[in-house]
Amino acid sequence: MTTFADSAAAVIDAHPGAGRLEAWRAFEEVGLPSSSDEVWRYTPLSALGLEDRAVPAGPSTVAPTDAARRLGAGAGVVLTVVDGYLAPVGELPDGLEVVADESGRSHTGQALYERYARDAFSLLNAALAPATTVVRVAPGAVLPGPVVVLGLAGTGASFPRLRVEIGRGAEAVVVEYLEGGRDGLVVPVSEYALDDDGSLTLVTYQRLDETAWQVARTTGFLERDARLRQAVIGLGAHYDRARNDAELRGAGSANELRTTYLGRGDQVHDFRTRQLHLAPRTTSRLLSKGAVAERSRSVYTGLIEIEKGATRTDARQTNHNLLLSSSAHADSVPNLDIRENDVLCAHASSVGPLDALQRWYLESRGVGRVDAQRLMIQGFFYEMLEALPATLAAPIEADVAAAVGEVARAAEVGS
Repeated sequence: MTTFADSAAAVIDAHPGAGRLEAWRAFEEVGLPSSSDEVWRYTPLSALGLEDRAVPAGPSTVAPTDAARRLGAGAGVVLTVVDGYLAPVGELPDGLEVVADESGRSHTGQALYERYARDAFSLLNAALAPATTVVRVAPGAVLPGPVVVLGLAGTGASFPRLRVEIGRGAEAVVVEYLEGGRDGLVVPVSEYALDDDGSLTLVTYQRLDETAWQVARTTGFLERDARLRQAVIGLGAHYDRARNDAELRGAGSANELRTTYLGRGDQVHDFRTRQLHLAPRTTSRLLSKGAVAERSRSVYTGLIEIEKGATRTDARQTNHNLLLSSSAHADSVPNLDIRENDVLCAHASSVGPLDALQRWYLESRGVGRVDAQRLMIQGFFYEMLEALPATLAAPIEADVAAAVGEVARAAEVGS
């Protein structure tokens, strides 16, 4: 790992402190995982090499695509982050603060290398991220428009880090968007902290280059009566792994998580979720839907965990997968870990092809085979997209529709 290790050492030397060296040493002790590890057994880790992925000493010279510009056009505030480096911030609306935090600490107050101990990729982020981009919404504030965090990645190893803090009774819409990363490794770590009665609508939209590797981790911290509504969309990357956790710490808090992915070529989409219920009367709803075409694969592993004392919790998770070719594959592993009796809890999953009878019905009404498949796939994804913020829905839906069209044509060719 000469190129990676040398560049990583240079970054740590240039930015000492903040627990970077401790995080690096923890990473060296843990080492990269292997596919023999249970949580990585579906992963093509043997194809991941760090040797030629240098860590940039500053932001790469990359420009946003037209898709990114269209997304930004519907935003109230656009923040640009290149390889984890926050660009200068312009005028902000009342109640919003944006800073770069170099303390190396989690929202919990722990050092990041302690919070994410034993997680090799998060430890790399703790050691090598330039800083944490902090988006802070003041108590009682209601932001007038969405905040788009426009993340751009270069060709090396990129470690963006974001923390969104929603004050008591505040409301905000935030979009994390990520593109670029040709032949690179992108390791985002994000935290979302919602104080009592805070509300956050969050969209995480990944459309990296299809040669990139992404290993992302997010955690939501919900206090009393807080509401986190989160959509995670994965279109890009060769290997796209996203772990999305939520800790429901306060009574009456609620988390709604929708994850969706669309696989083409040899892509692997690997989604992992954990809803940890720690307080009474908490609610979580998880819906994961994706489609895989050609030789692509998907993995869904979900865990609902209910601690003793979290009475009257209502938690549900559902995973549905479409197989659009005989070479595509999907694994679904929902799990429940319940330590309290007075709860409602459920899980469900399905894997299968498009409904032949529905396709016949469309074709019998004069719809061509490719268009019929496209309409059916779009219908499958519709409920995942209907919750998008109104001002940002059009460009995201257009992107997804274009990708669905390509997949439908590929499915017809392969049939």
